[in-house]
Amino acid sequence: MIRTVSLALWLFAFWLLLSGHYTLWLVSAGIVISAGIAFVGRLTGFADEEGHPVERIVGGLGYWPWLVIEIVKSSIDVARTILDVRRPIEPELFEISVGPKTAVGAVTYANSITLTPGTVTVGIDREHDRFTVHALTKAGAEGVRSGEMDRRVVAFEKEGPA
Repeated sequence: MIRTVSLALWLFAFWLLLSGHYTLWLVSAGIVISAGIAFVGRLTGFADEEGHPVERIVGGLGYWPWLVIEIVKSSIDVARTILDVRRPIEPELFEISVGPKTAVGAVTYANSITLTPGTVTVGIDREHDRFTVHALTKAGAEGVRSGEMDRRVVAFEKEGPA
């Protein structure tokens, strides 16, 4: 039930953010619609631990700012690589081991790699806990291979129930 209430509150906050108008009618409609969507989400299974992992919010508060910084750093590196004709572009396709064990952790890791400019998760083998990653440069490949993102996602994953 806490997950459904949390989903309704997040949906209502999103409604308010996008609306920009705070008349009684619109706020009331937002409350009713948000509660209705959360209820339907509960009935259809959307408001489960994968669809709305509310218990991972605390872990996300430590992970997401770090990811934003990594995205900015990678954006600058990719821009330099593209603009500097002397800088070699050495694309690489490789496999890495995956530390996260839950679906939320694996999806967070795969999406984090893809969100970071210059790297893309192109294949997921959950049976053997491996990702296939394409990197634009050797530096990007080494950044993924370093395992820092993997360690941070595992820590993020452990914030919630196993």
